[in-house]
Amino acid sequence: MEKQPLISIITITFNAARTITPTLLSIAGQTFREFEHIIVDGASGDETLSIARRFPDTRILSEKDSGLYDAMNKGIRLARGKYLLFLNSGDAFHSKDVLSAYASRAERGDDIIYADTVIVDSARHIIGRRHLTAPASLTFRSFAKGMLVCHQAFMVRREIAPDYDLRYRFSADYDWTVRCIKNSDPRKCTNLDMIAIDYLSDGLTDKNKLRSLRERYRIMTRHYGAARTLANHVGFIFRAIGRRLR
Repeated sequence: MEKQPLISIITITFNAARTITPTLLSIAGQTFREFEHIIVDGASGDETLSIARRFPDTRILSEKDSGLYDAMNKGIRLARGKYLLFLNSGDAFHSKDVLSAYASRAERGDDIIYADTVIVDSARHIIGRRHLTAPASLTFRSFAKGMLVCHQAFMVRREIAPDYDLRYRFSADYDWTVRCIKNSDPRKCTNLDMIAIDYLSDGLTDKNKLRSLRERYRIMTRHYGAARTLANHVGFIFRAIGRRLR
């Protein structure tokens, strides 16, 4: 009987030939090997699949879907690992030892393991760190302040991971991480205190920023209440002004 992998890395693609190679190379170069890599492709019409097939250990499902989060749900259903980590096309592990760091905590049975992220451009040059920093400790209340942990740097024990809510087109990842945290034990949520992910600033959320923010506001209101969400957003405005002035 084939051994269950510790980690399932899930990559969502659609016509991603321009961005997928750095992702595949960063996964193939990891020193920790007890993982599986699943690509859920939305029936790409470019060279995405021919590039992916050059990496023989990758499992590929290619069929039409109803969008990004529908594809992510398919990835969850396909996953055999004890932990889930989403690394989408264009994103990459920051170094060859990142997965080993995640695995060291997964082997202790943590619920959620997370780290920090840097933003890169299409030439893989580092633009800078995210303006939100992963908190030292993670609780349900942490995300009332925004998505403090980048989705790609957030690894969760599969048993506590729900499906993505398909009512949301642009920010279902925010809702999903909040619900994962709700299902977790705060004592079993670990900050690796390292940069784990190079995030390509070219995604669906970046291209639909305003609609994403409106959707995220509705999600925050549902989880944290209208009064607290409104008060926090006043703080967000001043935070954004401060970043611009700096």
